[in-house]
Amino acid sequence: MGEQNSVKFPQEVIDEYATLGVDLPSLFSAGHLGTRMGVQILEASAERVVGTMPVEGNTQPYGLLHGGASAVLAETLGSVGAMLHGGITKLAVGVDLNCTHHRGARSGLVTGVATPVHRGRSTATYEIVITDEHDKRVCSARLTCMLRDAPEGGAPN
Repeated sequence: MGEQNSVKFPQEVIDEYATLGVDLPSLFSAGHLGTRMGVQILEASAERVVGTMPVEGNTQPYGLLHGGASAVLAETLGSVGAMLHGGITKLAVGVDLNCTHHRGARSGLVTGVATPVHRGRSTATYEIVITDEHDKRVCSARLTCMLRDAPEGGAPN
């Protein structure tokens, strides 16, 4: 966990935003928290966002994946989906996050998959399912983001 990897977006998504003059990794990289927690985005579109996070380094005192770590992964993935849904003229801001923790994870990677429940003009809601390496559900989450108008000239770089 000591290395500083940045959160990765698929190259085709980076290229799409680059044609609009937006540095997507800088705009939405899950910030220092996502980097510190080892979040990796494997697939990103408004219809589906997939990412992973290691359990090691993200545990509570009993050695289980911390519920807050699951919440970080869920909010990161849902926010990316909402941001991609809103496009270059909108900023996605989380306003409600709900997480239900089903089972603990002690090692390996957890994988989150965010899919839209509602994609409107002013809000977007995503369901995020987080599973362990045995495809057992660890957490079910729901994130609602408000879609705000981006500053003049598009999203900030």
